[in-house]
Amino acid sequence: MDVEGQNSNHQNQDTAPQMSKGLRRALIVLNCVLMALGNTGGPLLLRLYFRSGGKRQWLSSWLETGGWPFIFVPLLITYLHRRRRRRCQLRPGNQHPTKLFFITPRLFLACAFIGLFIGLDDFLYAYGLSFLPVSTSSLLISTQLAFTAFFAFLIVKLKFSPYSINSVALLTVGAVILGLHVSSDRPDNVTRGQYYLGFILTLGAAALYGLILPLVELMYSKAKQAITYTLVMEMQLVMGFFATAFCTVGMLVNKDFQAIPREARHFELGEFRYYVVLVWNAVFWQFFYLGTVGVIFCVNTLLAGILIAVFIPVTEVLGVVFFKENFSSEKGVALGLSLWGLASYSYGEYRQEKDKKDKATPSDQGA
Repeated sequence: MDVEGQNSNHQNQDTAPQMSKGLRRALIVLNCVLMALGNTGGPLLLRLYFRSGGKRQWLSSWLETGGWPFIFVPLLITYLHRRRRRRCQLRPGNQHPTKLFFITPRLFLACAFIGLFIGLDDFLYAYGLSFLPVSTSSLLISTQLAFTAFFAFLIVKLKFSPYSINSVALLTVGAVILGLHVSSDRPDNVTRGQYYLGFILTLGAAALYGLILPLVELMYSKAKQAITYTLVMEMQLVMGFFATAFCTVGMLVNKDFQAIPREARHFELGEFRYYVVLVWNAVFWQFFYLGTVGVIFCVNTLLAGILIAVFIPVTEVLGVVFFKENFSSEKGVALGLSLWGLASYSYGEYRQEKDKKDKATPSDQGA
């Protein structure tokens, strides 16, 4: 799950002049595609793992951030680009080493702390998804918006608006409706107790995710340095590493590494496809992380939130198509309430940003 870029869009001026309109548009399209692939493919592949005989919750949670080394590729590209540009700008004989990284020790420690929270959140989400259909899990995860608003009020003093209050109420009602009708979409091999456990764990993952986002926003505000795209990727790298380290400890304690070859031999889709599912699961989750970071950097956080909301029904439909999941009337009502709540929240954010720009315009013209 992504935790980047809260309120970082105001830092984009640092790099915007160096990017042409054509390149910016290409990056927006690329990052939207990555986000779409990750936001739909990640949950589907994770559910495929459990449906086909996978039973290791710590392994599945490890996969959500285990692809963090892929971030070294764009970081290497940006480093080589900075070094070449610096050599062109400086005079011969006055060369200085190009800065290898921008993250400070203070930010590193903050990212490490949040990374451990992300590792726990990954475990709660993966454990819950092992007992729930993808469509139900997606609806429950959407309630993180309500938890985000609550914790943002406590941590960063976010003011509630009528739109955010309406959103919280709608998402809460949708989750309650799903909780009262557990028999309609419970998988055949899942007991009623396991379904309730998955329900509670997934809500816990949404709540923890709602706590992580304001913590990241607080970290950004206390960073005391410009938040550039390169720095955001470095922070994601550190958080991904520590989240994966957290899950690795769980795998060692649960002896998941020893169980992988045995589980692969008994995988319903075959041993080779078992490893294919694991690898692509990690890749798709990194698509989501990098795509979300890119959308926030190139446009703003609001667009990233809107895209996540748009992909909820897409993930549900894909779950019904590929896994033949039951799409009950209660789930349809919950989906409608969820989209209504997300739309209300997004519109409220849009109105708030518009009001800020309108208030800032007269002062800018006077200056």
